[in-house]
Amino acid sequence: MQVLNLPTYQFKIKSSENKQLIFDKIRKKYVVLTPEEWVRQNFIEYLTIEKKYPVSLIAVEKQLLINKQKKRFDILVHNTDGKPLIIIECKSPKIKITQQTFDQMARYNMGLNAEFLIATNGLEHFYCKMDTINKRYVFLKDIEHHNK
Repeated sequence: MQVLNLPTYQFKIKSSENKQLIFDKIRKKYVVLTPEEWVRQNFIEYLTIEKKYPVSLIAVEKQLLINKQKKRFDILVHNTDGKPLIIIECKSPKIKITQQTFDQMARYNMGLNAEFLIATNGLEHFYCKMDTINKRYVFLKDIEHHNK
């Protein structure tokens, strides 16, 4: 798989029925290793190893209902009270992060009210803090470490 703009991590990868599978420690199962999944798994490692977010606070590919439509977020980090803290949208390294990506996250956030948004394709990472008063997001240099 492609080298990403993240630290290098070790993964459990296996082949099954002519497909590569990667073990997802959040979902506790092997999933098909697509370029987007490669980014997602690397970013989960980044969150848990570098930023110290506990696995127990992270949800992956869960469904949510927005304007009566079913959507799925890539990664959602909760705070210790169980409230949404960070929405992360992962794209394949070949896909450029655009305004459309942020619009997608903003739509998801209407139902979640997370404080932070992250968009990543593994090569570029955009970190935002929601400004709920002015209904916009403010770009940050990085995301904070988990504070216990």
